[in-house]
Amino acid sequence: SFSLAIARFRLSFLILVLVVLPFRFRFRSCSVLRLHCISSIPFFSASFLPLIVGVKMSLKQIACNKSFGGLQKVFSHESSVLKCTMKFGLYLPPEAESRKVPVIYWLSGLECTEQNFMTKAGAQQHAAANNFILVIPDTSPRGCNIPGEDDSYAFGTGAGFYVDATQEPWKTNYNMYSYITQELPALINSEFPADPERQSIMGHSMGGHGALICYLKNPGKYRSVSAFAPICNPSQGPWGSNALRGYLGSDETSWKEYDATCLVSKYDGPPIDILIDQGTDDKFLEKELLPDNFVAACKEAQVPVVLQKREGYDHSYYYIATFIGEHFKHHAKYLNA
Repeated sequence: SFSLAIARFRLSFLILVLVVLPFRFRFRSCSVLRLHCISSIPFFSASFLPLIVGVKMSLKQIACNKSFGGLQKVFSHESSVLKCTMKFGLYLPPEAESRKVPVIYWLSGLECTEQNFMTKAGAQQHAAANNFILVIPDTSPRGCNIPGEDDSYAFGTGAGFYVDATQEPWKTNYNMYSYITQELPALINSEFPADPERQSIMGHSMGGHGALICYLKNPGKYRSVSAFAPICNPSQGPWGSNALRGYLGSDETSWKEYDATCLVSKYDGPPIDILIDQGTDDKFLEKELLPDNFVAACKEAQVPVVLQKREGYDHSYYYIATFIGEHFKHHAKYLNA
C-alpha cells in the first residue's frame, strides 16, 4: 500500500542519515537543542526523532551562562573509556553560531574539576575575541569506588595524570590519556561546531604535563601547545614518580612514555613551538615541576621552546589569570593561520 511504501521510505532515509550522512546537534541556546539535517524534512514526524537521539552519546547539558557574547556550558556524558560519568566545561564563542571554529583543550591540575579554570582564569573573554571553542575536562574518573582512590590529593581522584593505567585496580577506569586524545575530541567534533583540523592544547601543573605529553606523543594532532607551571619531568619528582609507579608499575621504562622531558628527545614530527610559563615564587618549582630539565632536553634535541619566567608569581589561578591572554595570542598564531 501507499502508506507502507511511505513507512519503508522513512526507514530507509533514517538509515541513510544515521550511517552515511554526517549530522550534528547544535546548541544555540541554553534551553533548546536543535537537530539539523532532518528536523526540517516535513514527512519526518516527531516520533522518529527520539530514535536518532537515542543512538547519540549520552550528552547532557547541566549548566549554561552567557559570557562575552558566547555561552559557557557544562555537560556530562557516559565515558566508555573511563567507565563512568564525566563532566566537562565548554565555551562556545559567538561565531560558533554560524560556522566551525578552532578548539583549545585546557587540562587542569591536581584536585581540580572542570570548574576551576572555567570560573577563575578569565579565559572566556579571550576565547570570544579569538572565536575559539574552549574545552575543559575533569582531571580524573569519578565515583569508581576503587579502594584508596581518595586517600591522596596527588593520586587517584582528581589526579589522573593523563596516563593510561596498566596496573590493577586502576587500569579499568584510569585511562585519561585515551579520553583526552581520542574519546573526548570525537565527542566534541561530532556534537559541536569544532574544526578538527584546528585544535590546540594547554594546561596547568599536572595539566601542563598532560598538555605537553599529548602534544609530543601525537605529532600534527595539535597545532600548538602551552603550559603554566607544568610538571615537566614527572619521573624525577615526588608527585610524578608516585603517580607513575601507581598507574604504570615499577618498571621505569614505561614512565618515559608519559614524561615530557624524555619524550622531547625522540620527537619526530612537524616543527613545533612550545611555550612554558613559570612563576619564580612557585613553591613547587624546584622539587616537582623541573622546567629547566625540560628546556635542557629541548636544546639537546634542537626543539624550540620558550620558558617565560614571571618574577614574584606563584602556582595559583591569580598567576594564570594574569597571563592567560598571552597564551591565547600564542595559540592564535597557529589556529588562525
